[in-house]
Amino acid sequence: MQAPRKIAVAGATGRLGRHLVEVLAGDGHEVVAMSRATGVDIVTGEGLAAALPGVECIIDAATGPSPDQQEATEFFTSAARNLHEAGDRVGVKQMIVVSIIGIDRFTGGYSAAKLAHEQAMLSGPIPVEVVRAAQFHEFVAQLVDWGRQGDVSYVQQMRTQPVAARSLAVTVAGLVTNPDASPTPGGAPFLEVAGPREESLVELARMLVARRGDDLRIEGVSNPSDPDSLLSESGALLPGPGAILTGPTFAAWLDAGS
Repeated sequence: MQAPRKIAVAGATGRLGRHLVEVLAGDGHEVVAMSRATGVDIVTGEGLAAALPGVECIIDAATGPSPDQQEATEFFTSAARNLHEAGDRVGVKQMIVVSIIGIDRFTGGYSAAKLAHEQAMLSGPIPVEVVRAAQFHEFVAQLVDWGRQGDVSYVQQMRTQPVAARSLAVTVAGLVTNPDASPTPGGAPFLEVAGPREESLVELARMLVARRGDDLRIEGVSNPSDPDSLLSESGALLPGPGAILTGPTFAAWLDAGS
């Protein structure tokens, strides 16, 4: 049994970060919750020097505030540089960065920014493990709200294998228990984590509004002129054969009132 460690979580109040904080603390680790709400800004570097002494591992679960490629890229690369510089000064031994399955197949937007994030993290002095995750179950409601126009919500056609944020947090937390072991199968550059089965995003959206008792109509949309849109429809966001698959399904997650 690995002894408890001091672990910092960047993006600690976010959709994944809050679960990471709870799971790690429940496993007996000392957790440093890093977010602007706790006085730590990983983009400007404010508060990092005070937060990291004694930390052995940093988990970067922060998400960019904008879908714009340039703004998101600046956010992620600045954060990566600051985490490496501040972490290296105090002897951090390991970093884990949470990313997205399939981003190396896309040409622009947020996916391109996340790929730049991975590259910036991997180029720093601290050893980094990349965990690429599928879309979260929680992502479905967000997309339904974004696409809502009156009594219709327009949702991107997408093949996905969504995972609960809590389940991903449990998997990521398990990686910090043995800092000397590689978590990636066969020495792969990243570990993929997804839910138990492939789903249609449009059908998930319809299931969600039905469970809510909402009469909102869900319409699937496609943009044939956008190569990234076509990639989403063709399965580029699905995990490969070496992925860790973890439940619950989206339907079971809804049943649990998550």
